[in-house]
Amino acid sequence: MNKTLPNIALIAGGYSGEAAISVKSAAVILQNIDKNRFNVFLVSVTKDQWVCLIEDQKILVDKNDFSIFHQEYKIRFDVAFIMIHGTPGEDGVLQGYFDMMKIPYTSCNAVVSAVTFNKYFCNKVIKSFGGINVAESCRITASLPYHQNEIVQVVGFPCFVKPNAGGSSIGTSKVMAFDELQPAIDLAFMEDDEVLIERFIKGREITCGVIRSKGQLISFPLTEVISKKDFFDYEAKYDPNLAEEITPAPIDDALAIEIRTLSEKYYTLLNCSGVVRFDYIIDGNDIWFLEVNTVPGMSAESIVPQQAKAYGWSYTELTTRIIEESLK
Repeated sequence: MNKTLPNIALIAGGYSGEAAISVKSAAVILQNIDKNRFNVFLVSVTKDQWVCLIEDQKILVDKNDFSIFHQEYKIRFDVAFIMIHGTPGEDGVLQGYFDMMKIPYTSCNAVVSAVTFNKYFCNKVIKSFGGINVAESCRITASLPYHQNEIVQVVGFPCFVKPNAGGSSIGTSKVMAFDELQPAIDLAFMEDDEVLIERFIKGREITCGVIRSKGQLISFPLTEVISKKDFFDYEAKYDPNLAEEITPAPIDDALAIEIRTLSEKYYTLLNCSGVVRFDYIIDGNDIWFLEVNTVPGMSAESIVPQQAKAYGWSYTELTTRIIEESLK
């Protein structure tokens, strides 16, 4: 360890079904991060314990000040590189903790993370900004009664049923008929105690990564996602044989500029930080907002590294810029 370099805690794992994806992303970051500029420590977060993995050692993290004791030295971290998808890394929980510890981190702040992680509330906020279509939806909770007929009147068929706070399409179903609705709701409730039911919008899925770096707001070239399944579910997201991701997206230049401009607008209005991915559906020239990912994947198969490469950045430069921005 070079004591003159910043100490980066690369945080992976988490409590959700996306923990395995988080670990994959962290492994790629660990392999590609610029070790001439940063000391990197992999920190595994589970419900049972927080441990720093150094070679074959597991060193417990002192949560009182987020530090470790290694080789007779107390190591404090200068930046938390949050790579946990889902809770507690994407929903504002860790962000609140690091705010109390006065440790910079690489993602959006606690409030922004919490609001954007809740799909229903995020839709309402984006709709209030104007300039884009948002699909009709309704939210149900495990603690309150709901009526399927009233749901159908709002969203119709087909529709998507998904956990209100979740990612990677875990627990998500595309529902084509009334008899499929309750099983889909039950599946989503296995992942969250709130469920979002959303009208299906037919079109092409387009996604745009945005980052602020060196005083400049940058939107990356767009990616079109073409799933070989009925929709871009968990299996299709992480099996390259089940989906095609085209970067830059083969769409009209004017439409691409509009999507990138909207993404920069929402990044600013939401007060985002770090690298954030905005997902859309386009139907002709109509743009529909889908969701915000404040901790997008960084694995070998992930979209944001593809977009950064198309922009002209290596994976190493992308991680360097993410860390440098948080160090400011």
